[in-house]
Amino acid sequence: MSFYLKSFQDLVVEKKNQSIWITLNRAEASNAYSASMVENLVEVLKYADIDQEVRAIVITGAGKNFCAGGDVKAMLGKTGMFAGESNELRETYQAGIQQIPVTISQLKTPLIAMVNGAAVGAGCDLSAMCDLRVASSEASFAETFAKVGLVPGDGGAFFLTRLVGFGKAMEMFLTCKTFSAQEALEMGLVNQVVLPENLVSKTTELVDQICALPPIALQMTKKAVQHSYQNDLHSHLELVAAYQGITQRSSDHFKAVEGLINKKKMSFDHR
Repeated sequence: MSFYLKSFQDLVVEKKNQSIWITLNRAEASNAYSASMVENLVEVLKYADIDQEVRAIVITGAGKNFCAGGDVKAMLGKTGMFAGESNELRETYQAGIQQIPVTISQLKTPLIAMVNGAAVGAGCDLSAMCDLRVASSEASFAETFAKVGLVPGDGGAFFLTRLVGFGKAMEMFLTCKTFSAQEALEMGLVNQVVLPENLVSKTTELVDQICALPPIALQMTKKAVQHSYQNDLHSHLELVAAYQGITQRSSDHFKAVEGLINKKKMSFDHR
């Protein structure tokens, strides 16, 4: 049985041509994280990233919301991800939800958030961890950790600050204000805002654009951009020189150049 046909608790996974679509599937809880959802999300992301047929991954939410972050009922009841005393919780975070940013940071496959509704707390952070974000005009974004007396323990502050800048990230975390999809677009939190009825088709268009490009070069470009976040110019130039040496002798490169010269659409069979 194909890996993607397995049953994943609190997730729906579908392979569409050269892409994997992951749906957070706890609509009754606004797709708030559960321990099973976290574990399965990490497993699917890791598997899809080594699948030679997969060129892009999409994450979205079931129902009206993208992801509500932490489950406040579990918080209050000290159950599931929120069980135990302080040190136990620290270890649970490290072994659990923090594995999402660790895994995402190591992906070579382009990752897209299709934000269909509210992205709150760790849900907002999940969207910020992705490479690209397409949002419904009905989507909204909020960093509400302080509202429930918590900090962004999932690593969201790391990603959000790099995405929208120090000042705007501070505003989001310190006010817990909800931002509309249009406001998110203006601050650089999302790449596109589309009507709800066009969300899937526009995201599919983006996926198709990515899948049509030479995959080796695209993956190395993604890694080069990520590397530039945290390293100096000299080490960055060393890395991209090595990447260029690899890509410039790849069959993808010669095929892409041939297609450009002959004005012919080329397909790329491997990655």
